[in-house]
Amino acid sequence: MQFMLAVATAAALAGGGLMAIDAAQTAPPLVRVDDLQQAQLHPTRMIVALDLSKSNPLIDDEAFAQKVAARIADEVAALGFASEVHVRTFGSYDADTNNFHYDAVLSVRNRPEHVAAEIQRLIAGTPMLVRSGRWRAQGSTNILAFLDNVSQAFTCQGMPTIVVLASDGIEDSEYARLEREGSHLPATEGRPFAGCAELQILGLGEGTGSPSETVRLRAEWAGWARRAGFARFQGLNDW
Repeated sequence: MQFMLAVATAAALAGGGLMAIDAAQTAPPLVRVDDLQQAQLHPTRMIVALDLSKSNPLIDDEAFAQKVAARIADEVAALGFASEVHVRTFGSYDADTNNFHYDAVLSVRNRPEHVAAEIQRLIAGTPMLVRSGRWRAQGSTNILAFLDNVSQAFTCQGMPTIVVLASDGIEDSEYARLEREGSHLPATEGRPFAGCAELQILGLGEGTGSPSETVRLRAEWAGWARRAGFARFQGLNDW
């Protein structure tokens, strides 16, 4: 997919910006951030994934999309320089359908608040993107398969890594049909996310209209996240 919305206009996303070393000097020289300074930045890797399955209100509820967008934007804006932000979509197990990607490294020239604003516009615009056909509403929800791809494409080493899913958390795939009573997530194969800081699911159980269903889904994903190696899990229906 070639559509980049306002996000695509953020060119030159590489880090390593310039810093003024003394604002009190006349015509102060600029210096490149050195390795020691970079080490003191405490960067974080954040992977944001948008669930485009038909069960997820994110794809057609503009108010909800705006709410999710604002929360994720706040998290991105709080990241330090040298942090990485990656945005993907998922739903069907189909790379052609979910080929959107956005990747940024935060720096003096690509500031956290700028990247946060772009991502906020993107997520808030999800219902419009689906209505226009630029993104397709999808008939299945392959959360586990998507997370498996994430574990292969990214690493939890080198910096704290957070995975944020804008999803109702209702796995609907060959692995599990969580909308069915008594259905459970399968056991993990090892600990593919060992060392990762956190898994978040924003909108857990949204659209079901059932508090007890949300509690059941939270318990399923909390157990799975722990077995998979995440240090923390947060599953929010509302905030």
